[in-house]
Amino acid sequence: MKYGYYPGCSLEKNARSYHTSLMSIAEPLGIELVEIEDWNCCGATEYFSINELPAYALVGRNLAIASQKNGIEKLVAPCSACFLNLKKTDHVMGEYQEINQKVNQALEAGGLHYQPGSISVHHLLEIIVRDVGLEAVQEKVQRPLHELRVAPYYGCLIPRPADMESFDDPEQPTSMDDLLNTLGATVVNFPLKAQCCGGHMTQISENTALELIHRLLKNANDNGADIISTVCPMCQLNMDAYQDAVNAHFKTNYKIPIVYFTQLIGLAFGVPEKELGFGKEIVSAQPALAKISDRAPEGEWTY
Repeated sequence: MKYGYYPGCSLEKNARSYHTSLMSIAEPLGIELVEIEDWNCCGATEYFSINELPAYALVGRNLAIASQKNGIEKLVAPCSACFLNLKKTDHVMGEYQEINQKVNQALEAGGLHYQPGSISVHHLLEIIVRDVGLEAVQEKVQRPLHELRVAPYYGCLIPRPADMESFDDPEQPTSMDDLLNTLGATVVNFPLKAQCCGGHMTQISENTALELIHRLLKNANDNGADIISTVCPMCQLNMDAYQDAVNAHFKTNYKIPIVYFTQLIGLAFGVPEKELGFGKEIVSAQPALAKISDRAPEGEWTY
């Protein structure tokens, strides 16, 4: 299966573990990723609130370049913000002719043009669960994650791509739950799995941001999670980097590692931890990973 690959800015630096773990599991899963040449930043969330037209043109450039790749029909974005911006831009250009014309007028300056719908945008989670399939994933499991209690955190973006069709339930998604179960992990009840982590609120109102992050950590902790699995660099950064600040502000003592779902897939596939980027997280994942057992809990998983 061949896909266009849009890594986005975060996977080049602070979310490097996301990229390296994805590269480690792509080949075993039969996924061929062709990185889009000369891609640019998607603008994250701020640019769209400042000036919409240049923001759409910025994202439209990536879509235009991706659509020129022969044999590429689907574009994969691991980052939730990148996924949303790419998908939203394609959708808006298809729905609103005036925006379509203005964006393409801007793209003409670089010798580019984008026809909405000429390439489809997908989050990495969707590709693994739907295109690859859970059965194919389970066939590659060498070291099931027995006894590891995982809270699946989707964040607020990928289940709700504006008014566009989502690949999962917008309030209580289950695709990552099913995937983690396939890996042999114990998926804990996590009612806040699709609630916002605050995004860039840490730079605007720290108290508000800490409250939002605290809710997530408390919910995972109350339900006995050893670790939180996420699909978004911003979510990972907020819950990991600001966990000490949350503890100081709320007089708590959370030590919940925040890792990418691709890292857990790689671990179950038998890929060495170092190759998956473990050790780069701020809250160490080692105490949680040490709980993985060679034996499945009775009645919970067969291999």
